[in-house]
Amino acid sequence: MSLIGTKWKPLVLFHLLEGGLRSGILQKKIPGISNKMFTQTVRELEKDGLVSRKIYPVVPPKVEYKLSKRGESLEHILRGLDKWGLEDTLS
Repeated sequence: MSLIGTKWKPLVLFHLLEGGLRSGILQKKIPGISNKMFTQTVRELEKDGLVSRKIYPVVPPKVEYKLSKRGESLEHILRGLDKWGLEDTLS
């Protein structure tokens, strides 16, 4: 739970199930997250080995995030949480 048990980490991971996303696009998919919190969250996920970051040497800088193999192993859990949340709102 310490790896994904915050407000934002499951959301970041869930959106990365789509595949690699540029940082700006990923952040826009998570309404309400501040720049500071987004940066802190993806850095923690990277440090924990759940997300990988690729920096492209272009101007302006392009950064892309994607799930690592370890992060991909959470797919069933994340999709299960999403399904559970949707069922709860339909009840």
